[in-house]
Amino acid sequence: MVKINKLSSLENINQLKNDYVKQATAPLDGMWLTGFVPMAKHYEIYDQDRLLGYFCLNEEGYFLQYNIDQKYRSRSFEIFKSLMTLDTPRLGVIKGAFCSTAEPSFFSICLDNFSSYKVNAHMYQVNEQVTLDNDTIDLTKLNKDYLEDVVMFVHDAIEAPIDWLTGYLSNLISRNELYALIDDNKIIATGECRGFDIYQTQYADLGVIVSKNERSKGFATKVLKKLIAIAKEQGLIPICSTEAQNIGAQNAISKAGFFASNRIVQFSL
Repeated sequence: MVKINKLSSLENINQLKNDYVKQATAPLDGMWLTGFVPMAKHYEIYDQDRLLGYFCLNEEGYFLQYNIDQKYRSRSFEIFKSLMTLDTPRLGVIKGAFCSTAEPSFFSICLDNFSSYKVNAHMYQVNEQVTLDNDTIDLTKLNKDYLEDVVMFVHDAIEAPIDWLTGYLSNLISRNELYALIDDNKIIATGECRGFDIYQTQYADLGVIVSKNERSKGFATKVLKKLIAIAKEQGLIPICSTEAQNIGAQNAISKAGFFASNRIVQFSL
């Protein structure tokens, strides 16, 4: 019977983490990979004194990653089933999993163990056949002097918490990864060109937010095209994602030259 050990540091599973990302058939979504997953609770999986693999669960009881060492990969399905029935208060109630179609092994296991699913988000890669036209715009790279203004802009646009936005946007500014479309000294759109520090460092994860009053005017597509150019100037491959229900964003992303080759799926019991 397998046993689990909650991790306070991920150092012991660094190689397993690297292997997990390398197994992916496409770049993984940046917000999940570098945002949601690091905040989740990570556990080692043992059989006797042998480290078999790891998994992580978020606060709501959803698996976000699951990986078994190559030496024990033939036991992957069996081990996952045992985790689902493991009687330990440390795990709490397991509700399901979030997994992308670019994670084939984990995705197959989720299909076998959860009774329902729905698409959570679309994952995009840039179409290399698309050439950027001359209809470009100038974006301003934001510095710390813009922090208060950009926090309030994003808060008004997507209603995210101000405290969280202050930390998140301050970090982007310090990394030179936050841009804005400014008209008459007023921010009407922001653009993010986020690099990766550990995994898939050849990619840049792009993001766009447009003012509520300026939507459906083509600004999102124009900002994305400019961000694609910025990423390529840095020698990076652009990727992005959006929620499954956000049809407007999907149209803008497609017009900028992306195609959605994969999905993030929410599985539930």
